[in-house]
Amino acid sequence: MGKANKIKAVIFDLDGVLVDTSESHKQAWFDLAHKQGYEISDEFFRRTFGTQNYQIIPMLAGQDLPTEQIDRLAEWKEQRYRQLVRDKLALAEGAVTLLDDLRNNNFLLGIGTSTPRANLDFMLACLDIADYFDAYVTAEDVKNGKPAPDTFLAAAEKLGALPKRCVVVEDAVQGVQAARNAKMPVIALTTTRKREELYQADLIVRNLAELQAAHFANLLEN
Repeated sequence: MGKANKIKAVIFDLDGVLVDTSESHKQAWFDLAHKQGYEISDEFFRRTFGTQNYQIIPMLAGQDLPTEQIDRLAEWKEQRYRQLVRDKLALAEGAVTLLDDLRNNNFLLGIGTSTPRANLDFMLACLDIADYFDAYVTAEDVKNGKPAPDTFLAAAEKLGALPKRCVVVEDAVQGVQAARNAKMPVIALTTTRKREELYQADLIVRNLAELQAAHFANLLEN
């Protein structure tokens, strides 16, 4: 059996999984829409949460936009998000306990997120969890955002693991679909979506506090 076949790995999404940041992201999107004169709704935010800015901004604008304009609007939105979340950023309930349990059971850990690298770096600077993770993949690392499998496949490659040996933890419908497209087992959290929307997941729980390393081992064994 090759080394990659022996590796056990977990790839976490970031927003809505490791950190509860949805309200700050939502406010930043609403602020951007107001600034630009775009229409936005709670349903639009809910439906697009978990995808990359290059996918969301043309939908928000209602038209195709030049890449330079998308980049400029995305940077404004993310700077606004970091301003809003700075004093609120906290790890999700059960995160540290689960990360310790996974580490103690010889899992490699990665983050595969649609967020820009600047947001990940900001989070790691604020929260003392960088030592838990072996690999990171952010928006800049892939050509195609979720639900394309690129984010999770890139994370698996960085971890040196086969896709089938990686369990994904997600909260977004697009993220669950991305894991499915990557041929990876997936656990969904109902932190930002309703349970019935996440039906494609192998296991659905309310939050990280309900999970133990054994849940991940069982998915890999089955």
